[in-house]
Amino acid sequence: MATSRIGVLGRGRLPIGEPVLRGDDLGVLRGDGLFETMHLRDGRAWLRQEHLARLRVGAAAVELTLPADAALVELLDEVADGWPTEVEGALRLICTRGPEGGGPPTVYATLSAVSPTARQARRDGVSVATLSLGVPAEARPELDWLPVGIKSTSYGASTAARRWAARVGVDDVLWVSSDGYALEGPTANLVWLAGKTLCTVPAARTGILPGTTVAWLLAHCGQVGCTAAERMVTPADLREADGVWLTSSVRGLVAVHTLDGVPLPVSPRTGPLQDLLGFPLP
Repeated sequence: MATSRIGVLGRGRLPIGEPVLRGDDLGVLRGDGLFETMHLRDGRAWLRQEHLARLRVGAAAVELTLPADAALVELLDEVADGWPTEVEGALRLICTRGPEGGGPPTVYATLSAVSPTARQARRDGVSVATLSLGVPAEARPELDWLPVGIKSTSYGASTAARRWAARVGVDDVLWVSSDGYALEGPTANLVWLAGKTLCTVPAARTGILPGTTVAWLLAHCGQVGCTAAERMVTPADLREADGVWLTSSVRGLVAVHTLDGVPLPVSPRTGPLQDLLGFPLP
């Protein structure tokens, strides 16, 4: 049976209860760090190089020095070694600033089975409610001091949004800008179908996280008869779309069946797009 695993750069794989972080690690004290989560399928991390490339971009933005890719790959391979090929895994790589007052970054990796909730969402879809992010859609990239589009360990806003979703009885949240544009979810990118065009929100223009899964999907969607585009979109536009989905590294492609209490049509493209991505269904 698969169990959770952990490994630390320079220490190798450790018992899951072994201490990993110092109490003054800035990843804990200030959320000062980055992470990437990869889908482990058939014992291999899918889109590993794309995730490592995004990690490097984020590290440059926050001036975080990372070990060489070879060391990171060795750590990931060590943690994943021997994982049952029939069990989907969520392989996470975490890099923090390290101890307060100076010191090398803390780099570790964890591996656990993909949750039943994530697998069920692929099969059944999710209900989503919009939630204001409180800023205009294009405001954040204009702030040259603010790193945007990075996968930071500072996850307070995302967890607050997910708690709000649980309180109001929906499965997930779609953030909306103060000028009315849909952006992204706390842990997912937005995808929708307009005719035969598969669309997503432009990351560079809005400062949202550039998703690895959605990038791969749009690059290959021609195989299922779609063209790809980046567009701005409103919640009203989404209610008129031919399909609406959330994409993420662990859940894959998840249909949005309800938006702000309004049922959305079931798209016949859901199955072919999920097959294209290769995420197994329960």
